[in-house]
Amino acid sequence: MNLLSRFLKRIFYESKGATLIEIALYIALVVIVCITVVTTLGDKLQAVFQSIVDSL
Repeated sequence: MNLLSRFLKRIFYESKGATLIEIALYIALVVIVCITVVTTLGDKLQAVFQSIVDSL
């Protein structure tokens, strides 16, 4: 936990403004990619999990 708190402290308190903007943009990009993947593969994943449940 100490490592995580030091990492977060370094990011948010010791970073310059541009670095924080870059981090925010990376996070936004990851969120957009995750939403796109889940939306695209959602029906297929649901079918796979449903077949697993049915076989149990």
